[in-house]
Amino acid sequence: MSKAESHPGGGWPFKSVLIANRGEIALRILRTVRALGLEAVVVHHAADSGTPAVAVADRAIEITGATPIAAYLDGAQIVAAARASGAGAIHPGYGFLSENAHFARQVADAGLIFVGPTADAIELMGDKVRARAFVAARGFPVASSAIEDDDPKTFSDRARAVGFPLLIKPAAGGGGKGMRIVREAAVLDDEIVRARSEGTRYFGDGRLYVERYVERPRHIEVQVLGDAHGNVVHLFDRECSIQRRFQKIVEEAPSPALDENERKRICDVAAGIARAAGYRNAGTIEFIYGRGEFYFLERNTRLQVEHPVTEMITGVDLVAEQLRVAAGEPLRFTQSGLRIDGHAIEYRIYAESPARGFVPTTGRIVEMALPDTEPGVRVDTGISKGQAVTAAFDPMLAKLVVHGRDREAARARGYDALGSLAVLGCETNTAFLRRLTANPDFAAGALHTGFLDEHPTLAAEPPVSADLAAKLIAAAALSLRPVRDAADAVPELFSAMGPWRN
Repeated sequence: MSKAESHPGGGWPFKSVLIANRGEIALRILRTVRALGLEAVVVHHAADSGTPAVAVADRAIEITGATPIAAYLDGAQIVAAARASGAGAIHPGYGFLSENAHFARQVADAGLIFVGPTADAIELMGDKVRARAFVAARGFPVASSAIEDDDPKTFSDRARAVGFPLLIKPAAGGGGKGMRIVREAAVLDDEIVRARSEGTRYFGDGRLYVERYVERPRHIEVQVLGDAHGNVVHLFDRECSIQRRFQKIVEEAPSPALDENERKRICDVAAGIARAAGYRNAGTIEFIYGRGEFYFLERNTRLQVEHPVTEMITGVDLVAEQLRVAAGEPLRFTQSGLRIDGHAIEYRIYAESPARGFVPTTGRIVEMALPDTEPGVRVDTGISKGQAVTAAFDPMLAKLVVHGRDREAARARGYDALGSLAVLGCETNTAFLRRLTANPDFAAGALHTGFLDEHPTLAAEPPVSADLAAKLIAAAALSLRPVRDAADAVPELFSAMGPWRN
């Protein structure tokens, strides 16, 4: 595909894109960059030198830091790498610097294009407190809450007045860090102190707010796209209610909870919020939903981990649209031109132990088996055989995404695909995800954010018989070279006899 063919404006304002991320999202962005006829540059810490994204990039530039994560958070070093490589744009992926307004400004000040919203939009919508105030002031639905910034001295009293149970959140938070459910007044002050400490540690910002916690809520979000010409569309909704520690594990599109009228209502509100903010590029409006009512939760000013399910049901490559919008092009479609086709489910494959409270696991990948990428099955991964899985990064290894004509067809395909996916060398959550997929309540779509707490046996490993355990131990032992050599060795007494027959 030529550059002129890939870009309706007759040529891109940049010839190469630097991908300021790692793992599966770096490789996923890289593939679209290449498909559009552009050059892909990847930055990487030495810990990622052997990853697939680094191996297939047109150019890979090593970055350094006190820790691997520190390297990917060093905006000045990344901008310098982009300028040295000749890249004209920087795509931040998700996480790391993707929602950092200061980084977006660094990119712009260097004369480069940031593939995302403006720094002002990130500051407005990326800050949970400012975003809530903005949304509420324009008449969109928000849950009852108390904001520390309004009057820090009375924050605890105002939080009590909201009523219990409460959910405490850091103003600058994300990924569930610092969030705490408080069910009684006696522990509120202590939980505020803990949440403030976690907010400061993870985000450098200890400001808090609280909102009324909705019991058994569903977490529903809407994908939006806006351009620099004032056009905004939504690409329908996603259900993200299967979570552990406030972090998503399984996402699907569309949500099985919504009928067509509810879907139109929540999606129209999301597009209205984006339009009111003058939003540009890809973003997500998140809601808490229950009993037919929904409330604004937060706005993510970036590409989401779960974006593939939206791509599967709409046929839209969201990364390609991000790049086109960043290049100044208007959206290529209107709202009336978008349709939902079937159902998609995404499973996050984590290096973790569900039976031990979902704690991360580590090890070196000695073997991998991925499902066949037949129609309706997609695997996004950034790992390869021989790679070390360490505690330096988030434990997500890959994403398995399946599509079917309806939810049941997608669920059945997901169950089969999970059965043919294996990563050896560190424990993963694959078997747990398969048990979850087979659960009758999951199959019925009866989801909520406390689903795993209500089904604790899903995380537990099934019992293993003594006979099977003995066979597994023997197989594991024989996979070790010293044991195998000992088993194959011929005793000296017999080897001295030489060849003979009875």
